[in-house]
Amino acid sequence: MLPLILFLLTLLPHTHASPLLAPAVRADYDAIIVGGGPSGLAAASGLARVRRNVLLLDSGSYRNDPTRHAHDIAGFDGVTPAWLRYAARRQISQYSSVALVNGSVTAILPQVQKNNTIFTVQADYPGNASVSFTARKVVLATGMRDILPTTPGIQENWGKGIYWCPWCDGHEHADQSLGILARLDSAVTSVREILSLNTDIILFVNGTDTPANRAATTAKFAGWEKYLEVQNVRIENRTLAGITRLRDGATEGADPSLPTYPEHDLFRVEFEDGKDAVLRNAFFADFPSTQRSSVGVEAGVALYGTKLAADNAAGLVTNVPGIFAIGDANSDNVTNVPHAFFSGKRTAVFLHVQIERENSFAQIAAAEKRDGADDVDALKKIWARMNQPGDVTHAGDEFEM
Repeated sequence: MLPLILFLLTLLPHTHASPLLAPAVRADYDAIIVGGGPSGLAAASGLARVRRNVLLLDSGSYRNDPTRHAHDIAGFDGVTPAWLRYAARRQISQYSSVALVNGSVTAILPQVQKNNTIFTVQADYPGNASVSFTARKVVLATGMRDILPTTPGIQENWGKGIYWCPWCDGHEHADQSLGILARLDSAVTSVREILSLNTDIILFVNGTDTPANRAATTAKFAGWEKYLEVQNVRIENRTLAGITRLRDGATEGADPSLPTYPEHDLFRVEFEDGKDAVLRNAFFADFPSTQRSSVGVEAGVALYGTKLAADNAAGLVTNVPGIFAIGDANSDNVTNVPHAFFSGKRTAVFLHVQIERENSFAQIAAAEKRDGADDVDALKKIWARMNQPGDVTHAGDEFEM
């Protein structure tokens, strides 16, 4: 009997069943992306290219929507933010594994799973429809919201002559009279960002030029007073009463076929003392910001300052395994469209490999678990085929190991 068993064992490599190829955990989607701005769209594109099953939920609220044009995007310089999103969605929609849907995520609920991650994502669709899906990973591309002062004229003109990013909007206002709207310490350091574009600069610090703030500014920028003197930059400390638009730069000399062209806005700055209004063509602003959505924090994601803490060394994953944070919302402290694209793609690559790593662990474990049972089943099949009554190899009716 033993020689026959040994002979049958030599046939096993040719009779094994393939290991189970099921995923480590089953969910409606490999990933759900929360947010349809540049970072979310980039993540969707990256995952589409490797045929991941993805749902992107887009609330329709975007930080850069107020601005006239998006800039510093190779190949798309000067397009409107809405057109940039439209072009991206149109291309991504050609990939059948990705669904792009309008809706607002209301909750992200981690489920307990040994060695794997899975989440229930709840959302509201247009028309008061509430839905719930499961996903192995969640990507937070939820963005930030600028906290604008209540000073009349700032909110009304935000993104149209009053801007916060020199790379996004500064070139269109180069060589014009500029105001910087910020607290004293931030206003002084902002001069270095904008000086290659503008030299006629006034710092509108709105009453924050105090001894305490001067000390704080010196701690950040030693010699700042001499620096402002050398650059002929003056400080206007009076409290702002309002900013009034006198001219719309978008209607003058505009050529939409060009990636950039001058925008000659004009504003009047008025003060609470009612004296000596000041004219400026544009304003570079530094105001605080906050998370646009609370769903990340509510799911347990830690904050670093006001940003979702993300690990640069691990694909921008957060402290909650399986949840990633990308774009303006995360803590890598870069806020522009090219960075948003980069962070979305970076997470897409890491997320894709992580899912397959989890699958491989599960598949290996399943294969090893089945090996013993498969070997016995295979031997029984060979035994039945070769152990026919009357054959010279007939060794009895019972199979024994």
